[in-house]
Amino acid sequence: MPLLSIVLPVYRVQAYLRECLDSILQQSFTDIEVIAVDDCSPDHCGAILDEYAARDRRLRVVHLAENVGLGQARNVGMRHVTGEYVWFVDSDDWIAPGALAAVADRLHTTDPDVLVVDYSKVWWNNKSARSKLSNLARAESLPMVFTLAERPNMIKLFHVAWNKIFRREFLVRNEVAFPTGLYEDVPVGYSVLILADRIAVLERVCIYYRQRRQGAITSTPGYRHFEVFEQYDRLFALLDRIGERAAPFRGAVFARMMYQCLLVLENRDRVGRSHQQEFFAALAKAYARHVPADGYPMPTGRERVKHLLVARRAYTFWLFSRLSFALRRSVEGKAKWLQRKVRLRSRLRMAYYRFQLRRPMDEGLAVFSTYWGKGYSCNPAAVYEKMVELAPGVRGVWELKSGVTAPSEVDSVTIGTLRHYRMLARAKYLVSNVNYPGWVVKRPGAVHLSTNHGTPVKAMGVDQLKHPAGIRGMNMNWLLKRCDRWTYSVSPNAYTTEIWERAYPCGYETLEVGYPRNDVLANATAEQVADARARLGLEPGQVAVAYLPTYRDYEFGTDALLNVGRFADQLPPGTVLLVRVHHFDRTIVAGDHPQVMDVCDHPRVEDIYLAADMLITDYSSVMFDYAVLDRPIAIFASDWDTYRTTRGAYLDVFSEGPGVAARTEAELVELFRSGAVSGEQAALTRKVFRKRFCYLDDGRASERVVRRVFLDQPVPALPETGAVPVVAIEQLQELRTVEDDSQPRESPTIDDDAREGAVLTH
Repeated sequence: MPLLSIVLPVYRVQAYLRECLDSILQQSFTDIEVIAVDDCSPDHCGAILDEYAARDRRLRVVHLAENVGLGQARNVGMRHVTGEYVWFVDSDDWIAPGALAAVADRLHTTDPDVLVVDYSKVWWNNKSARSKLSNLARAESLPMVFTLAERPNMIKLFHVAWNKIFRREFLVRNEVAFPTGLYEDVPVGYSVLILADRIAVLERVCIYYRQRRQGAITSTPGYRHFEVFEQYDRLFALLDRIGERAAPFRGAVFARMMYQCLLVLENRDRVGRSHQQEFFAALAKAYARHVPADGYPMPTGRERVKHLLVARRAYTFWLFSRLSFALRRSVEGKAKWLQRKVRLRSRLRMAYYRFQLRRPMDEGLAVFSTYWGKGYSCNPAAVYEKMVELAPGVRGVWELKSGVTAPSEVDSVTIGTLRHYRMLARAKYLVSNVNYPGWVVKRPGAVHLSTNHGTPVKAMGVDQLKHPAGIRGMNMNWLLKRCDRWTYSVSPNAYTTEIWERAYPCGYETLEVGYPRNDVLANATAEQVADARARLGLEPGQVAVAYLPTYRDYEFGTDALLNVGRFADQLPPGTVLLVRVHHFDRTIVAGDHPQVMDVCDHPRVEDIYLAADMLITDYSSVMFDYAVLDRPIAIFASDWDTYRTTRGAYLDVFSEGPGVAARTEAELVELFRSGAVSGEQAALTRKVFRKRFCYLDDGRASERVVRRVFLDQPVPALPETGAVPVVAIEQLQELRTVEDDSQPRESPTIDDDAREGAVLTH
């Protein structure tokens, strides 16, 4: 029997689940079991849990056949607990390093019914704030063990379940269970403190309480927040059943009810303006139902006024006091906002744009853009071409910088012209692989499609805040406000979906359908490969090795990038090195070396993929695209330690990469000379990589996007098998297929759970 059982309800937290699981399973204290309850999560949570359970026997997974909510999911998990103590942890939070050892030590020392641990709130921008537990504990001069009767002020402890660790026998004996609905912690959080004979406190931050920017039910406006009154009704009924032991705390609990419900009322992320009066009326009724006959601890100052207004049902006066307070706090910020608006509207073109916004939206117009107007390419180009085929009722216009051209058959507009402002203002669809400028307005009914442009190796979005070198003065608030305009966000695989949801925490719909730009690779024929080689000027019989490094956000030495001339000198005769650096970078100069070809300005990177027999890259997302072709890939990562420390990385290119890897130029040369770059082990590594990242690349990603976005149809069926590789041209060494003999591991089931729609996996 383990000392500690951790119950982990899981629902729609795929972006955060791995961090939570790692924080638990990688602790030095190991005498634990983890019961994860997959509450019929519609994302990849169930698969993530099974992946971790296959690696660690301490994790058991219960898969529910239907969604039952947080409270009931905890109850299901509780039925599988075997430990002496139980900790209900929310799966988007994470445990502090060393916390389990500290918890175990305090449990052994105090033998409590309830152990309360400290926590810290952590916001999406990495700002944090420790709870008030330490201040409260110091003010109360707490002994090691106490009862609530001995320290009644401890009723002010945050009433949630996840900051408390319970003796299992205590919960069973008192028949403690979580109710359905939102705010399910209310009836449990207060009653357990009243019932406990032994309460202990650990004044150490043990858990980090994630404050999500979007997506948390507690920060989503709607009628569900009215459920807080039902939970307090349950709590007061429970206090009646507890009887004499609960009587001294009724007034304090009532004061906590008023405190919490007023917070909910004043939070626009919970109660919208249109529901405020109704919520206020419901609070006034709850006040009348539960106010103790002998009074309660009334707050002072402005909070006291709020209580009195609720008691008198004086919504108009409450609203007036609320508005006057908000007005005083916003005067300075409003003045700055007005100054900024005046500056914007003083510009003739912006005034013209605003005028066009008032005109009817063109339901059949779509504006496309790639890399801020730098050309016709990438995912938007693939989507555009499929849109022309499948949705002829929509006409597309490409915005391009002055001097940049598109194919002759493609309509385009120069950025900054009046026609450009008119198109942006009136188009129903805006499609880009980056973000449109901050001044672009998303009109009601408009559709913004972010196709994105890579599978991330390096930290992106919010995750960059942990690595300042990758931000370089970026305003993350403004970035996320631009992302808030997204209606859809395209993802090439489950791995990227998890990252995008965490890196860009906004309200878009994810289209996990593969990258449209890779359709040309999945569908390529031998003739198309030959045409691509001809466009690049490759001679028959030449072996082409592409070198496509990524951009560095920090100062780096010359050894970070490949010396292309010196490397080319060591390649066999008849080999050509195709060099294309990141569009932000021009640090590599190919010069006039006879075996080096500068393809930086070639308009289609897909041609380079198709023409190249092998690829050398570092941390660039091109490795994921090129892997669709199932051709040899080498990673040259001489500055790997500096890069992942400075910029951050989601995967290890040495252990999780698509082929062979080298830290030095000499190692890279040897990989080519020995044939290891195209050997059996490299092929097996690439096969594993393709299964993980390229399984959606079946040549139909563009169709799936167009049908969902422009035709408003369900996403077509996704491929059940892996990607279809392109047969390499004759110059490539034939690779022997290495079969993967591993079989899916069967998961044992629990009969009781099967009857109630749950499956338990180890």
